[in-house]
Amino acid sequence: RNFSLEQEAAEQQQIKEEQKELCLSQEGERLVLKQATDSCMMIAVYGESDHSESEPNSDQLFSYNSPVSESQDQEESKHVDSESTSNNKLQMKRHHRNHTREKQYSCEMCEKSFSRRDHLLGHMRTHTGEKPYSCEICGKSFNDNSKLTVHVRLHTGEKPYPCNTCGERFKDSSGLKSHMRIHTGEKPYRCPTCGKSFCQRGNLFYHLRIHSGEKPYSCKTCGKSFSLKSSLTSHSRTHTGEKPYACKFCGKSFSVSSSLTVHLRTHTGEKPYSCQTCGKSFTHYGSFLPHMRTHTGLINTSTSC
Repeated sequence: RNFSLEQEAAEQQQIKEEQKELCLSQEGERLVLKQATDSCMMIAVYGESDHSESEPNSDQLFSYNSPVSESQDQEESKHVDSESTSNNKLQMKRHHRNHTREKQYSCEMCEKSFSRRDHLLGHMRTHTGEKPYSCEICGKSFNDNSKLTVHVRLHTGEKPYPCNTCGERFKDSSGLKSHMRIHTGEKPYRCPTCGKSFCQRGNLFYHLRIHSGEKPYSCKTCGKSFSLKSSLTSHSRTHTGEKPYACKFCGKSFSVSSSLTVHLRTHTGEKPYSCQTCGKSFTHYGSFLPHMRTHTGLINTSTSC
C-alpha cells in the first residue's frame, strides 16, 4: 500500500512539474491554452509587453518620412528638432495609453481592441492565417515578429528576463510575469466550475479536464488515455523500458523525474513532509499521509489514496 501511495505522490509531483514546464516552455502551447481558456469565457491576458519588438506602425513611418522644405540645408536643424518633438509626442501618447489602457484600434471580426495599430495588424493575422515571419533555424512561422524573436531564444538558449527573487531566468516577459505569481501568491485564474484558483493559465487549462474528463492523449500500445501529453510520454516508458533519469550518487535510473527527486532524498536525508501536530518529518508523501490519519482518525480502506 505504501508503494501505491508513493507512486501516486510521484505522479502528482510529476504532473505539477509537467504543467509548469508545458505552460511556460513553448509559445505554441501558450496559444493553445489561450484558445482553450477563451472558450471557457475567460479573459485573455496576452500582455502588450510581448509586442515590445513589433514593427513600426504607420504613425512612426509617417514621422520618419515627413517631407522637408526645399531649402533642406538651411532647415535641417529645424527639421530634426521638429521630428524629435513629433517622436516625443508619439512616445508620450503611447505611454499615456499604457496607463489609461486606452484601446482605440478594434478588430472588425471579433471586436477585440488594441492601443496600437501594429498590434491590431498582428492580431488580424490570427484571422487570415498569414504567418510572414519564419525561423531560419527550424522553419516554423509566426504571425508576429515579436513571437519569432521569442521563439528563436528556444534555439539560442537566451533568457534575458531574470527573476529578482530567486534568479530563475526566462525567454520572455510573460514567462517571468507568470513565474512571479509563485512568489506573490497571486492566483488570477479561477475555475468556473469549482472555484479553485491557479497562478498560471496552463494549470487551470489542465484542471478543467478533471471536470470535462477529457483525455486526448492515448497510448498506441495499450490504449490508456491521459489528459497531458507529457503524462503519455512518461507512461510510454513503461512499455519501452526507457529510464532517462539517473541518480548521480548510485546510478539508479527512473522513468520519470519526480521518482528521481523522491529517490535522491534517501541520499540527502531531506524530509520535506512535516506533521504540524507532532513535528515528525517524512521523506515520502506516501508515508506522511498514513501518519496524518493517526491524528485525524480517518481510515482509508481503499488500495490507493
